[in-house]
Amino acid sequence: MKKNLLVAQSGAPSAAINATLCGVVEQGLADENIEKVYGVKNGIMGLLSEKLIDLTEILAEESTRQLLCQTPSSALGSCHMKLSPWEENVFEYERAISIFRKYNIGYFVYIGGSDSMDTVYKLADYCKAHQIDDIYIMGAPKTVDNDLPETDHSPGFGSAAKYIGATFSEISCDCNVYALPSITLVEIMGKETGWLTASSALARINGDGAPDLIYLCERPFSIDDFIDDVRDKMAEKNAVVVAVSEGLRDASGEYISTALQNQVSGATGQKVLAGVARFLEEILKREIGCKVRSVKLNLMQRCASHIASQNDIVEAQRMGRAAAAFAIAGGSGEMVALRRLSSTPYQTEICFVSLQDVVNRVKHVPDTWINEAGNDITEEMLEYLIPLIQGELPCTYENGIPVHFHLPKK
Repeated sequence: MKKNLLVAQSGAPSAAINATLCGVVEQGLADENIEKVYGVKNGIMGLLSEKLIDLTEILAEESTRQLLCQTPSSALGSCHMKLSPWEENVFEYERAISIFRKYNIGYFVYIGGSDSMDTVYKLADYCKAHQIDDIYIMGAPKTVDNDLPETDHSPGFGSAAKYIGATFSEISCDCNVYALPSITLVEIMGKETGWLTASSALARINGDGAPDLIYLCERPFSIDDFIDDVRDKMAEKNAVVVAVSEGLRDASGEYISTALQNQVSGATGQKVLAGVARFLEEILKREIGCKVRSVKLNLMQRCASHIASQNDIVEAQRMGRAAAAFAIAGGSGEMVALRRLSSTPYQTEICFVSLQDVVNRVKHVPDTWINEAGNDITEEMLEYLIPLIQGELPCTYENGIPVHFHLPKK
C-alpha cells in the first residue's frame, strides 16, 4: 500500500530552505511508493492545527520547482514552536499521530535548525517508545548561523556568507572615497556563534581592504582592547571598517549590548534599544572623535536569494532528496548531514547522524580559526568558507525584479 510524504519548514528563513523543500518534493514525486506529497503550513504548529496542503500538483512542473529554488524565505511558512517532552504533554504527540493517520502519512521530513531537530528527535522517540513502526521522521538542517553540530555546514549559511562577503566588498569601495578619517561598524547576525561575522573576510579575496577588524562572539570582547585596535588601524589608513557579531560578550559572559545599555540607562534614566554596533559607535565617537557610523545588516543576510551561492542551493536540494529517500527506506530519528572530503577540489558526501548528537548542542567557530589577538580570523577559516560561496544560479526576472514562487491562494 502506498503512503504519503509530508514536509514542513520551521525556524528563521534562509535563501536555501526552499531548495531543501524542492528536494524533498522531487524525491516524493519520483518514488513509486509515494502517492501524494503534502506540505504543512507554519511547521509543527500548522501540523497540530491540520494546515496541510497537497503539493503533488502544485509542484509537479520542473519550472515551478526551479522558481521555488530561487525564492527566499519559507514557502510553506514557519514557526518557532517547540514540543514539550512527550512524557509531560502527550496530547501534542497523539494529535500529530492522528493527523498522520488521517492523511496516510508514512514519512515526515522537517526542515529547520536546532529547535526543529529537537522536534524531530521527540516525535521519533515518541513513535519508538509507543511501537509506532509505520511512520518515519527525518530532519533536514537549515540555519544561516551554521551552528548545528555533526555537519560540515548547514544549507543557508553559504548564501548568507556570500551576501556578507559581497556587501563588505561594496562597503569597502564606498568608505574609501573620502580623505577625511572615518570608521564604519557593521553588525552581523549571530547571537551564539560567529560564523557569519567571520564570512565578512571573504571581501578580501579579490583585493578589497575591508574588513580591517573582525570580532566573533566566541572570544570575550574587551572595550579597551577594541579602542586600541581601532586606533592602530586609524594610524595606517583613513577609512576603517569593522565587523562585529551581534552576540559579543564581555569576560563575565554578559552581552556587550546589554552591559552598555545598562550603563546608558543608569546614567540617563532611559533605556536605549540598540544593537552592539550602535553602542560601539557612541564609544568611538567619544574616544576617537572622527566620523563614525554603524550599520546593521539584519534580515538581508538571510533573504538575498538574488546573490545565492550555487553550491549552497545545489547541496540544499540534494540533502532534501536524501532525507526523503532515507525516510522512505525506513530511516527515522536522524538528520541528513554533509561530510567534507576535501576543500580543493571541493567535495562533500551525504551522511546521516543521530539526533542525540545534535539536539541541545552548538557548533562554535574553532578557537584555532581566530587570530591570537581576537580581532581577525585565520587562513584556515577562509579556506573553509571559500568553497561554500561558489557559483551563481540563473535568476528569473520580470519588470526588472526577481520573480518568486508563492503558494496558490484559496
